[in-house]
Amino acid sequence: MSNTGGSQNRSFLFVPGSQPDRFGKALDSGADAVIIDLEDAVAPEAKVEARRALAAWVSPERPVLVRINAKGTPWFAEDAQLTKLRGIAGIILPKAEAASDVVDLISVTRTKIPVFPLIETAQGMWDVLQIAKAPFVHQLMFGTLDFIADMGMGSDAEELDTFRAQLVMTSRIAGIRSPIDGVTPSLEDVDRLTADAAKGRRWGFGGKLCIHPKQVPVVNRCYTPTESDVSWARRVLDASEKANGAAISIDGKMVDRPVVLRAQRIVASART
Repeated sequence: MSNTGGSQNRSFLFVPGSQPDRFGKALDSGADAVIIDLEDAVAPEAKVEARRALAAWVSPERPVLVRINAKGTPWFAEDAQLTKLRGIAGIILPKAEAASDVVDLISVTRTKIPVFPLIETAQGMWDVLQIAKAPFVHQLMFGTLDFIADMGMGSDAEELDTFRAQLVMTSRIAGIRSPIDGVTPSLEDVDRLTADAAKGRRWGFGGKLCIHPKQVPVVNRCYTPTESDVSWARRVLDASEKANGAAISIDGKMVDRPVVLRAQRIVASART
């Protein structure tokens, strides 16, 4: 997990836990965070060995997130123990459906590690505010493909936008970072990936899950403010500071508190 500081991670790259030869390559992909996946990407008969491979490889010099297997599976408790290893920067909790799922995870790990609940079901979406307020929850993630399947939606359902708005609003109310949008399964369709990432950013998401290194540059670009955006934001903040509470305008438009807040968010997310 390359960025654990103030600016929000944009790209989260999954890599199968059963393929340790790809761990280092994932770290070199330019992704802001790497997720070693012990759940969907690993067959049941390979899960124990995948856990061992991660434990043997991870270190403080190679920090990563880990997606463990869900509560109620045979692998949950031992996967959760990985959090005690130096270099595990956070846990992705799949199929999060209640605040108690997070509490149970923390009770097993006995560590104050950041938790990233994956909202993948109708039940999880229904109780998402309580999940977001649970101890050590750092950020919500949207498991779009599983959510579509659980809801019986079409594969390109625009109805997801309603739930995107809910996750963004919930994160704001809970006082946690903006949520992370789900994957785009089309590896060769750059236009689709770009459109998906741009939509997520418009709806207020802070970043996106990736399933291949080639997706990372596109996602990073879409979630990074342009130079003109940053220039505008800095002019707004500079003018606002000098005005000392007086009414001001930039480019012929009034600058009020919502505009200043937007400018602050742009500058905070800018990368140098």
